[in-house]
Amino acid sequence: MTRHDVVIVGTGHGGAQAGIALRQQGFEGSILMIGRDRVPPYERPPLSKEYLAGEKPLERLLIRPETFWADKNIELMLGQTVTKVDPMAHEVELGSGERIGYGRLIWSAGGDARRMSCPGGHLDGVHAVRDIRDVDRMLEDLAAGAQHFVVIGGGYIGLEAAAVLRKLGRKVTLIEAMDRVLNRVAGEDLSAFYEAEHRRQGVDLRLGIGVERLTGEDRVTGVVLTDGEEIACDAVVVGIGIVPAVGPLIAAGAAGANGVDVSETCHTSLEHVYAVGDCAAHPNVWANGAVIRLESVQNAHDMATTVAKSICGEAQPYAAFPWFWSNQYDLRLQTAGLNIGYDEAVLRGDPAERSFSVIYLKDGRVIAVDAVNRTKDYVQGRKLVEARVEVDPADLADVDKPLKDFR
Repeated sequence: MTRHDVVIVGTGHGGAQAGIALRQQGFEGSILMIGRDRVPPYERPPLSKEYLAGEKPLERLLIRPETFWADKNIELMLGQTVTKVDPMAHEVELGSGERIGYGRLIWSAGGDARRMSCPGGHLDGVHAVRDIRDVDRMLEDLAAGAQHFVVIGGGYIGLEAAAVLRKLGRKVTLIEAMDRVLNRVAGEDLSAFYEAEHRRQGVDLRLGIGVERLTGEDRVTGVVLTDGEEIACDAVVVGIGIVPAVGPLIAAGAAGANGVDVSETCHTSLEHVYAVGDCAAHPNVWANGAVIRLESVQNAHDMATTVAKSICGEAQPYAAFPWFWSNQYDLRLQTAGLNIGYDEAVLRGDPAERSFSVIYLKDGRVIAVDAVNRTKDYVQGRKLVEARVEVDPADLADVDKPLKDFR
C-alpha cells in the first residue's frame, strides 16, 4: 500500500487548485490526485459551450499543460474511483480494491449528473453534461446526423446546451417543469428575458410541464410529457442538477445531508478530511451565514485555496466573494453576489436592447447583481454588493446614474 501526505479526490477545478495552491504555499510533501476522468484536469464550463460547439479542443481546456503536474511533483491517478474512506486508518479504497494511505484528505469529487428517474432514462442517446465523456457522446450523435434534441431542464446547463445546439442548426425542444426558466437562481425579469431570447432563436420552449417517460427500445426516440403529448426526437439532453458525490464520506461517518458539511475552514467532521467545491455545504458569509452549496468554478477554486492555506498553517475562514457567468448565443451574463432571500429586484435598462441588469436587494441593501451584456454594471455593482450599500431603488433603475456613484 502506498501513502501520500495529501490525497486529493477529484481532478476538477477544486482538486486541481488544491494541488496548485499547496505548492504555491510551499508545501513540500507528496501529493496524489485521484480522478474518474482519464484525462488531466480540465475546465468544465466550456463543455456545454465552446467544446460542444467544436470551437475549443481538449488541449485548450486543460487547466495546466499535462507536463505541469509532474514538474510540480503532483502524481495523477486517472480513471479511478474512490469507493471507501477509512478515517481511522487514514486510508481510501479504490474500485479496484487498492488502498492508499493519506496524511490529509481533500475531497473534491463534485457531483454526478442527476439522471431521469422515469422509464426510459437509461436509453442510449440520453445525455448528461457533466464531464468530457458526456459531451463526447453528444458529439458522436451530432456527427451521426441527430437533428432534433429535447433538452430537459431550464437551468444554465440546459439553456447553454440549447443555445449551442441551435447554433449548430439543430431543432431543439426544451422542457422545464417549473413555470419559468432559471426559477431557482434568478428573478423573473431575467427568466422572462431568456425565455424570449430562446424562443426568438427558434427553441420550442415548454414551461410548467413534466416528463412522464422516454420512449424507444435500445435508443431514445421520443419524450412523453405529463399531458400525454409525445415529442419525437433523435437525442435527449438532461440538465436537472447534480447529486453531490459524497457517498464514501457519509458512509465513513461524515456529517451532511445536502452534500457534506464543512466548517469555515472547509474541514469535514472527520479528522484530517476536508471538502471543497460543489459537494461541500458550508456557512457562507454572503448568504448571512446560511449553510449552502455553491456550484461554481469560483467557489471550488477559492475553497481549495482555503484548504491549502489551512494545511500549511495559515487557517482562515472561507469568505471569498461569489461570482458566476453564463454564455448563451451572443449574450454574456455576469453575476455578482447571491440573491438568496431577496425581497426586491430592480430592473436597470431595457431587456429589448439585450443589455440590462437586475439588481437584488434585501432590507434595502444591494446583495446581488445579474448583468447581461453590461460589464460596467457588473464591475460597479460588485462593489455595491461587497459593501452591502443601501440605495434607493429608483436611483438604481436610472441608467443615467452610474452605479459607482452609490458607493
